[in-house]
Amino acid sequence: MNRQQLISEIHRKKSFLCIGLDTDLKKIPSHLLDQEDPVFEFNRQIVEATHDLCIAFKPNMAFYEINGSTGWMSLEKTLKIIPENIFKIADAKRGDIGNTSTMYAEAFFKTLNFDAITVAPYMGEDSVKPFLQFENKWVILLALTSNSGSKDFQMLMSDQEEYFFSHVLETASSWSDNQKMMFVVGATHPRMMERVRAIVPDHFFLVPGIGAQGGSLEEVCKYGLNRECGLIVNSSRDIIYAGNGKDFAEKARDKALAIQRQMSSLLEQNGF
Repeated sequence: MNRQQLISEIHRKKSFLCIGLDTDLKKIPSHLLDQEDPVFEFNRQIVEATHDLCIAFKPNMAFYEINGSTGWMSLEKTLKIIPENIFKIADAKRGDIGNTSTMYAEAFFKTLNFDAITVAPYMGEDSVKPFLQFENKWVILLALTSNSGSKDFQMLMSDQEEYFFSHVLETASSWSDNQKMMFVVGATHPRMMERVRAIVPDHFFLVPGIGAQGGSLEEVCKYGLNRECGLIVNSSRDIIYAGNGKDFAEKARDKALAIQRQMSSLLEQNGF
């Protein structure tokens, strides 16, 4: 999916919601455990109930890899039922030396046909470049994450009084343009998001951290919106585990609809 297609979907759906498919066998409704593939059945019902309200789905690889080859099959089946007009993000946080990154890129972009993958920048340009060689595929680079440990490295200040995450943004934005690269910017750092937006005004942000992690959608929009929206805001647990009975998909839809309506209102307030 290219940039204009993504922007068009945001306008069409009046939504910039991404739903994280962090599907945990310990948390899904117990009645699904009798299914041949409980993870896929859970995902299928979530996707069917919410696909008209979101512009992206984001499977977190750890929740599939834990189940071995069965988990990989659950993931492949899930990807096949996600509509083509929805942005598919592999939350994989890969990043390694060039030839290994090339294999990762082919696995996620060719074998699984994801639209985007999250990538860690710590090993530098040659670990990221292989992911940027695919047409209409995206790197979503970790910049300022939503977890409490982000302060350990990302918030370190250099002698020039520049945050480490600022240096990552400035350097990485020279590796590609806003047609192929996005940045992860956590909702738990709303005022820092303003600083990030000043460095990369035209890039999309993937924003985790609203809902269960306490981030505010209003503050994300206040400090992160740009003239083309520029935001993909993720919610995982708050939506997919909104209910744990046989009506879990309905409950998930209700939660997703509430977020989508809030997003629609915020977009309208900001002239979209």
